[in-house]
Formats: sequence, structure tokens, C-alpha cells
Amino acid sequence: MKLFIKNMVCIRCKMVVTDELSKLGFHCIIVELGEVQIEEEITPEQRVLIQVALLRSGLELMDDKKSILIQKIKQVIIELVHYSEEPLRVRFSDFLSKKLNYDYTYLANIFSEVQGVTIEQFIISHKIERVKELLVYDELTLSEIAFKMHYSSVSHLSAQFKKVTGLTPSHFKQIKNNRRTMLDDL
Repeated sequence: MKLFIKNMVCIRCKMVVTDELSKLGFHCIIVELGEVQIEEEITPEQRVLIQVALLRSGLELMDDKKSILIQKIKQVIIELVHYSEEPLRVRFSDFLSKKLNYDYTYLANIFSEVQGVTIEQFIISHKIERVKELLVYDELTLSEIAFKMHYSSVSHLSAQFKKVTGLTPSHFKQIKNNRRTMLDDL
């Protein structure tokens, strides 16, 4: 049986879900971001137990098709932005349509209706969050980050970063460094 889980966005979430389902006596066959396939069929009572166990970790069992589809869209975006090194060879809209087997216009409309932002805005916000992570790690130059995140140029990355955060990447990095210095002085 397949279960769809909201807010399951990282490897740690996968471990938590596997652990919680094991504690309840279920056997996971496949655990992916946003969904789990278990060997057993579940009763309504077991569904409630699973829901309660997942809620303790900030996760949520989903039932309605619209929520499941929204979560699948989010998972595709998160996997692409945070875990994929390869640039897409096709437009994102075509990739998403093929991956989820729905027309992109339908996906975009339903996503905007439920989330209150467009798919593009959601992608940009995740890309900027990933850029922030990379800036904090301080292992890559801004040019390397722009390349890694598939921006056409450093100036494009900088402009988008400033539009979303109100800061330039350099200023963001400087604030982070100042904060670290102050903490070191304690």
C-alpha cells in the first residue's frame, strides 16, 4: 500500500518515517521523499495511529488527491534544487508534466490555487535557500554557486537573490561572517 506524506523533504525525514512505521509493525518496501510503500494494507484505526506518530515529527499523512499532487510537485522541485547536480535538458514545465503525467497548465493552476504562489516562485525561493546554504558553507565562490545552481550568470543570481532577500549575496555573506565573529568573541 502506498502512503503519501506531507513535509517529508530530506533524508532524515525518510529515516523518521521508516522508524515510526517500524515501531507500529509495518514493513517499508520503498521510502521516497513524500511517499512510502508498505507491505501491509492498513485499517482506518491504523491510519490514525500512523497519522499521530508522524505528526509528532512534523509530518502529515495525506488523503485527498489535490494535496498529494501538490506534495508531488514540491518533491520534484526539492529533489531538483537541493539534490540534483545535473541541469535539466528540457524545460522544467515539460519535465514536470512528464514526471507527474499531467498537463503543466493544470499543475500550475492547482499549485497556485492551493499554495498561493506560482510554481516558478516556489522554485526561485528554493533556489535562493540553497544559495544561502552554499554561501554559509563558504566552500564555493559566487561564480561556482551560480554555475552549480544553473544560473546564466553571477549577475542573474545576484539580482534574483536581492529581489527575494533584499540583500546582495556579498552582504548576506558579510552579515553571516559578522555574526560568527561576534559569537566567537563571547
